Amino acid sequence: MTIGLLGRKVGMTQIFAPDGTSVPVTVVSIEPNTVTKLRTPDQDGYTAVQLGIEAGKRRLNKPDQGQFKGELPACSVVREFRVDSTEGMTLGQTLDVSLFADGDLVDVTGISKGKGFAGTIKRHSFASGPETHGADHHREPGSIGAGTTPGRVYRGTRMAGHMGVDRTTIQKVTIIRSDGAQNLLLLKGSVPGAKNALVMVSKAEQI
Repeated sequence: MTIGLLGRKVGMTQIFAPDGTSVPVTVVSIEPNTVTKLRTPDQDGYTAVQLGIEAGKRRLNKPDQGQFKGELPACSVVREFRVDSTEGMTLGQTLDVSLFADGDLVDVTGISKGKGFAGTIKRHSFASGPETHGADHHREPGSIGAGTTPGRVYRGTRMAGHMGVDRTTIQKVTIIRSDGAQNLLLLKGSVPGAKNALVMVSKAEQI
């Protein structure tokens, strides 16, 4: 993963291209991110940059407060981005939407919307049963295991269950507009999560 920014999903709207075409976009609000920690191989075993946002928004417990000694703002949300090198980065440095330009491709990571308890048709795209001729098993999952051998249900069998609320990454989403005046990114493509969900926007790796 490359360096990125933390933000909140605001919602959707549309903007118009110069040729008049309507472009649906997702608005992500990105306040300036503060570098709160630099991970190094000598000290931590890996290289990463830890960013924080929403300073002073909520009260932190003492273990969390201990990280923000000195002049670092006490950020209530912190996340790390794995990088190849931390050269040029300093504690307390701030990053904003100027990190991205219009037309850039980014990877967006967040927690997907929760769907509750879902059946196999919704969760795994199973086919439904017959609808006529007296059939009474329209949406049931059917058999899930054999009899004597193995005499149990295999681990990982696709069945009904909790759906959603998974960490999800959508790759190569296009930045339609990077608005530095309002600290907004307008993205064309899927963005995981509900409104106000925390998202991590990082530069897509070029293959």
